[in-house]
Formats: sequence, C-alpha cells, structure tokens
Amino acid sequence: MNRVINFNVSTSSHAAEEIRMSCALSLDKESQKQNSQYFTPLPIAKFLASLFVKLKGNISLLDPGSGSGILSYAVVEESLCRRDAQLIELTTYDISPAPKPFLDKTCRLCSSICDESNVIFKHKHYIRDFIIDNMKKRFSHAIINPPYQKISASSPHRKVLKELGIDTVNLYAGFVSKAIKMLEIGGELVAIIPRSFCNGPYYESFRKHLLTSSAITHIHIFDSRKDAFYENQILQENIIIHCIKGHDQGNITISSSRNGNFYFDTNSQSYIAEGMTIRTVPFENVIKRDDKSQFIHIPKNDIDQAIIERAAIFQTTLNDLGVEVSTGPIVGFRLKEFLVEKFIPNHTAAVIYPSGSGNEALWPLEKKPSSIKINEKTKKLLWENSGTYLLVNRFSSKEQARRIVAMIYSSSTTLAERVGFDNKINVFHKNKRPIHPDLAKGLFVFLNSSLIDKYYRCIGGHTQVNASDLKYLKYPDYKSLIAIGQKVNLQKITQLEIDKLIDEEVVKMTNESTSPLNTEDKIQQAIWILNEAGMPKEQLNERSALTLLALADLKPADGWSSACDPMIGVTPIMDWMKEQYGKNYAPNTRETIRRQTLHQFVEAGICLYNPDKPDRAVNSPKACYQLEPEFLGLIKKLGLDSWKSSLDQYLNTRDSLVAQYAKEREMLMIPLVLSEGNIIKLSAGDHSQLISDIVTEFGPRFAPGSEIIYLGDTGAKQDFYDEDRLKSLGVTLDKKGKLPDVVLYWQERNWLFLIESVTSHGPVDNKRYIELTKLFEKSTAGLVFVTAFPDKRTMNKFLPSIAWETEVWVAEAPTHMVHFNGDRFLGPHK
Repeated sequence: MNRVINFNVSTSSHAAEEIRMSCALSLDKESQKQNSQYFTPLPIAKFLASLFVKLKGNISLLDPGSGSGILSYAVVEESLCRRDAQLIELTTYDISPAPKPFLDKTCRLCSSICDESNVIFKHKHYIRDFIIDNMKKRFSHAIINPPYQKISASSPHRKVLKELGIDTVNLYAGFVSKAIKMLEIGGELVAIIPRSFCNGPYYESFRKHLLTSSAITHIHIFDSRKDAFYENQILQENIIIHCIKGHDQGNITISSSRNGNFYFDTNSQSYIAEGMTIRTVPFENVIKRDDKSQFIHIPKNDIDQAIIERAAIFQTTLNDLGVEVSTGPIVGFRLKEFLVEKFIPNHTAAVIYPSGSGNEALWPLEKKPSSIKINEKTKKLLWENSGTYLLVNRFSSKEQARRIVAMIYSSSTTLAERVGFDNKINVFHKNKRPIHPDLAKGLFVFLNSSLIDKYYRCIGGHTQVNASDLKYLKYPDYKSLIAIGQKVNLQKITQLEIDKLIDEEVVKMTNESTSPLNTEDKIQQAIWILNEAGMPKEQLNERSALTLLALADLKPADGWSSACDPMIGVTPIMDWMKEQYGKNYAPNTRETIRRQTLHQFVEAGICLYNPDKPDRAVNSPKACYQLEPEFLGLIKKLGLDSWKSSLDQYLNTRDSLVAQYAKEREMLMIPLVLSEGNIIKLSAGDHSQLISDIVTEFGPRFAPGSEIIYLGDTGAKQDFYDEDRLKSLGVTLDKKGKLPDVVLYWQERNWLFLIESVTSHGPVDNKRYIELTKLFEKSTAGLVFVTAFPDKRTMNKFLPSIAWETEVWVAEAPTHMVHFNGDRFLGPHK
C-alpha cells in the first residue's frame, strides 16, 4: 500500500475528533437518544475507513446518518494517505439539523487537507430521512454507523423498504440494505452495526439480501460490548463488516480486539488494537451451505471453528423430538391488575419467573407476585401443571458465565392446578403440556453444556436468547436425550458432569475423543491457578492464562504434571499461543503481554526475568522469561491430593521468594538522585534511562526547580508517586496506571508537565492527548504535554502521530524542543 502521512493530516485528526466530541456534548440528550445519534470515536472510524480495498481516482462517498462527519473525515484521511485519489465527492444525510454546524466544520477541514494534497473535494448534505428519500444516485463507497431503532409493521419506513424488496424490523438493517442498493457494482460498504442480525428469524430477509447482493470480505468483533460506544454507555454488541457489491464471495477475514482503541501500526501498515487477532476462513465456516436461515457464525479462532464443527454432529430438530419452545405468555405490566401475592387454590395459578441460579425453578420468588387470578382474560395464558417443563432464561449477555441457562420446572414445586410462565422465560413443552421428565433432563444437560454455550456465542448477537434461537439449534436424538436424562441427579450434578455426559455422546457418535473444550478448560484452569496464587484481577484473563501455559509448555491435551520451564521470549510466547491454542494475536499485543502480564508475573515471583543474563536491558530483543522453580513444582501437582498442602506451603514461602528475587534485580537498577537528595532505582534499559534523562536533563532546562510528582518505570518494584501533592493541584485518580511516564510540577509558572517516555511505543497522540486532558481536567495548574524520545531516529518513527498543541523533546539534543502548537512556544493551551 502506497501510504504517506503528512503533518497536516495528522493535525487534522485531532481537530476532527474535537469537532465530534463538541457535537456530541452540544446535542440534546433526549433527542440524541430518540434519533439514535451515537457518534463513532475517531480510532474506530479510522479502522472502518482502512477496510476499504480501493480508494482510487474518483470516489463518490455516501455517509447516511453522518452526525459530525467523523466517518467521512476518516475516509478522506485514508484516501489522502494512500495518495491515489483525485476527486472525493461526499454525500451526507442526517434527519436532524442539529449536527449541521459541526458537519460543516469537518467538511471545511476535509476540503483544506484535500487542497494541500491536490485532491478535489465536493460535499452535498441533505437534512432528510435517508430511508424515505428517493435519491437515485449511485456511489462507489458507503460508510455507515446507522441508528439502532425498531420499526413497526405500520411505519412509513417499513413500507418504503418493502417497496425496495427489503423486509426488516430495525432501521440499522434498512440503512445497510438501502446503501447497498445505492452502490454501483463493485462498490464497497463498511458499517458498524449491532450483531443481532447474525441469527434469528427477524433478520433472515436482511441476511439474505446482504449475502445475495454483495460479498462479505471482513468481519471485526469486539471482546467487550461496552467499549465501542463507551461514551454513551451503549451495551449493544457491535460488529464491523466490509462488503463489496456484486463481488464473488470468497474467504472472509475475521478479526477481533479487546476494545476500539485502534492505531496505525507502521510495521504491519494497518490499524490494530489491543489483543487483536486476525484470521482468514472459508465462507462455509461462516455460513453453512445447507442452512436455509443463513445464520452467520463468527469463529474468531481455531477453537471456535472446532466447536462449531463439533456441535454440527447433532442433527435432530425440536420438531423431530415432538417438542415445542415458546416464550412465556405472562407479561407482567399488561396483567398487573390480576397479579397477586397470595396463592388461593382454585382461584389463582402459580407464576414462574426466571431464577438467578440453580438447576430447578423456584416458587415463590421474593419481591415477585407469586400468583395470578384465574378468569376469562388469563385462562388461555395458563398451562397444565401436571409434569415437567424445561425453562430457559431469555435475557443473557456475553459477560455471563453461560449464555444459555436452562432449568427444570416440576409440578411438585407448587400445589396449583395451572401455571403461568413469565415472558422472560422460554418454555419447552408439548402443545402447552408437560414433556417427558427424562427428556426434559436430557435437554437440560445439552443446553447447559459448555459445548453449546461456546457454540451459541459464535452465533448469538442478541442480549437475549429467543425461542427462535432454540428452535434453530440441533439436538441429540430422542433416545440419546432420554438416556442422558436418566443419569441426571438435579440436586448433585456439576458442570463437569454435564460436560462429561455430552462428551460421551459425541465420542459415541464420532469416535473422536479430542475435544476443543480441552483448550478452553486448560485456559480456565490456568486462570484458576493464577487466582489461587494471589494474582490481582487485572491478570485473571485469557492473555495471562495463555502466557502461563506457554511458560509451562502445556498443550491442551497435556496434564499439569507435564509442565516444564523453557526460557522463552515474548514473541516466541505469542507464536506458541497461535500454534497450540489457535490464538493469533496481532503484533502490537507483544507490549501488552510484556507490560500487563509478564511484568506482574515477575513481581509476584511466578517467573524469572532473564535468568541466563540478569543484567540484560529491559527492552533487549533477547529478553526471556522462565517459570520460577517453586511455582513450577506447585502447578505440576494440580489435580493431585497433595495440591492443597502444596499451595499452602507455596503461599507461606512466596513472600520471601519475591523479596529474594527483588533484591537480585535491585542490584542491576539505574540509580536516580532526586533534587532533595533522595535516591530511587530504575530497572536497566533504554526506557528507564530516558526517564532518568527527563528528570536530570529536561527538567532543569525547561522547568527549573520543578517537583517530581510521578515516575513510572518498566521494571522498578515501586513507582515514585506523590499522590498528596497531585491532589493539592485538584487531581484525584483511582489508578496511577493511567498516568504518563513522568509528571513534573513547575510551581513558578503553575504548569504541570505530562511526559511520555517513548522508546518503542506510547507517544502523546490524539487519543492519548484526549485521555490525559480528561484525566487532568480538574487540575488547577496549566497542562503541558510532552513526548520524550532518546534520539531523532526514534522520533522520526512517531512524528506522524504526534498530537497538535504538544511538545517533543529528544535526549540526544537536550537543549532543544520541537513545538507542535502553532500559536506559541512551551506552555499550556486553552
């Protein structure tokens, strides 16, 4: 890719994000919510724009629901960076006039940077309803963050979309469908939309239109549903898709990231984010050829794909089983007048609600009306209470331990002759009557199994489990379910036993004993060990678990007694994760593993750093890690009778081990003498040396007599942190980890210097500038943002991403500074 980023484009990024944020803050929250105006953060917008394959020659761009124009800006910037565009003709829509002044600012910004790049920029804006408008123009590109809003069967939107051959229940699907129709053949669309369209009958028409009219080339998912639109606290699970109209369907790239903090990586020449994984899969892995409903599976790694294939061996439908599943008919707010606290035989029926936990439904529940009056209005909603029903909670999220939570309801739970099931429950029944108790228990095991939980996470995009999703699943046959159910003791069965029953059924059907769940089990076991060893919450995650497994060279099928202690570096650790566990992390995750997992492992005495050469620099490419011998001995005993006593013994001696290793590392640290005569020691390495240079070279020259508020370090056991002094300046933080590498306070000018020490990553770019501005917004001192580099060579790598209104200092030329501010030299900006 021919990509050149100049200062003007980099500077304009910050300006575009400021316009977006100002627009979001200025809009009336109620109308913003009503119109679903949730503006895309710039890092995500840039990632979306980067997915376009072709940005050449004359570009006609459609941005419906444009808001401040941040998506359009991202496409313009990406086009200019690739240096292949000659004309960018932008068409924007917004139903509200409120964002127009901000859109105008963004477009002036786009026009300015296009002028500087000798590219013609044109813009036409329509304050109209995009769905209702009948524009006939065709476009080469469309970029969309559409409104998420249900549309009723009688709405004008539904009518217009049906006339276009599109039948959908939500505006976002309508926006995408209409935008595709407005693309020319070969035109490209990128959209960030809810994942809910991937499954279920309500979006079947939309899926079929999407798949018949275009080819999906890229799908991106977020590990957390909270991050994409965190500013608006949107909890809808979102995905990003890239499609090409009229293109032959080929392989699909599936990527995932922990969050939406994308940045341009100069090594890979692409936008990446923390914990990013990337893989390419055949189309058949995403949409099964024999699936008439065309559910979209999103296997983000090899484990997910193996789980999808394992679940596919079951081929029995609910119809084959003679079983139905329906949503409970009791809707509380509609029947409020008939709901009562007291159960009266022959006059009321029991009402069953979702239970938080347990294998059997409970009745009555606290703070819930236990009964409903039996009358002409309610009688048809009540079912026979003479046997067993299987219940599944409707509402769930990806953060829950299990997405599908099934439980047994037995008629012995209540003396009522009739029972009503709440609308927040799905009920398995046979013509509104009970099903065979062993069949119910067999279904209970199957739906609560880890296999089906993992499988559902690959297709389920809703925050609820609908009856239609349960109808779509394929099950073991009737005979097998009965046999499984006969083995179940509801009072005693554990998750381990549930999974074993399903594994036995799979082995019986396939003779395949190796389960992809072994991989997940091993990861969960590693997390459990880290928890037992006292690691903090921040390290109880998949990344840290895989790091531990790599350090122990434990493959999915290995027992813990096979653990060993190879010396291994960060990049080999990542290669091992990919090869053995199918986790293909993007290159930028290297620093995350080093700084947020291995560093803490070393501090906790779990592993040793450079045991072969302890004086090796922190940032050396030869840096390596090895499990500490005592900890290795401990994990080899997991599953043995001696585990508990070994764990107790390890925990009793760990503090002395940690102190011993810390003392050995301290001998290798760089001493730094503070102005008051105090001495602190920084770990060996370029990063620590640069921090020392900031204090001893930068401070005396540009902030003479300044106080040190904070010093971070890549290897020191204790950072220097004057929390009380920072509070006296109006700044209170919940985590010092959010601070820059160095914070200095110059009392003479009342300036607070926020300095990032950069040897390999982390300058004050637009994202970091905004983060620090927000973090220190209550500071009574003026803020000065500085990026420090050890030399000009390192500086040159990061110059394109430096934020405007910040400073750059280079240690090899300590008497000079570079001012990225335009209107003044060193000092705070308002």
